[in-house]
Amino acid sequence: MVQKVANTDLLDGVTVFVGVINAGSFTAAAHALGHSTSYVSKVITRLEKRLGSRLLNRTTRTISLTDAGRAYYERCNQLVIDAENAERSINQLQEKPSGLLRINAPGSFASKYLLDVLPKFMQRYPEVKLEVEFNDRLIDIVAEGYDVVIRVGEIKDSNLVARKFTSSHSVVVASPDYLKRRGQPKQAEDLTQHDSIVYSLLPAPTQWIFYKNGIRSSVTVEPRAMCNSPDIEVAMAVQGVGITRLPLFTCEKEVANGELQVILEDYDQLKYDIYAVYPHRQYLTAKVRAFVDFVVETFA
Repeated sequence: MVQKVANTDLLDGVTVFVGVINAGSFTAAAHALGHSTSYVSKVITRLEKRLGSRLLNRTTRTISLTDAGRAYYERCNQLVIDAENAERSINQLQEKPSGLLRINAPGSFASKYLLDVLPKFMQRYPEVKLEVEFNDRLIDIVAEGYDVVIRVGEIKDSNLVARKFTSSHSVVVASPDYLKRRGQPKQAEDLTQHDSIVYSLLPAPTQWIFYKNGIRSSVTVEPRAMCNSPDIEVAMAVQGVGITRLPLFTCEKEVANGELQVILEDYDQLKYDIYAVYPHRQYLTAKVRAFVDFVVETFA
């Protein structure tokens, strides 16, 4: 069965035709549509030729619909109204934050820093609804249909737009109890003699890279536990399972209250930039722009 190809000229002239009827004359329609009267006349003539039917009876002063023109106008007028409504709805999305906003963020960062931010954002923009997912896997923002993703570290996809809003750095930590039992490492190489807790989602979880005075060293640690969640790493470290390395934001509270102790502080800190990432800069919807601006404002 041969599939019929859509007529790309199907709507050609429809807006002008409806404009003429609604305005009551070629001159008034030309003024309303921003065209010349001769242009409007040519469009109507071309439309009638394509349809093979006269739509208007016209004299130098008046116009009136033929039977075919009246039937055509009744259908076309609704098409124009629907098109105007569709365009108006898109303009509203661009101008006023509203509708469903889908967000994804790493669980450890979100649980500590976004749980206060999201309710405040919703209070400021009551017409925005949120669908939020917290996890630590790498998200394909386009394929999975998210509007904004929070990412920690390097953004490798150059097609995405990434706006930095804060940063953190890595720390090596252990509980005071563990350090009392096993001793405190003085050099990065000493970690090979200790139990470690590693983050399994890294490309090389057991390879810990250190810098000191510009010199790079790589240490292969022996994992006592492998976790896909920084929160679990922190909990295990607090219980004395071993030494772990992770961004400070994941364990800031535990370090502050003494449950974890930072070690190997004379090594250079590895910095983690944190970004709000979205697919496109052009034609950005108001809800995405509002959320990204709000996050930047809050963390500033």
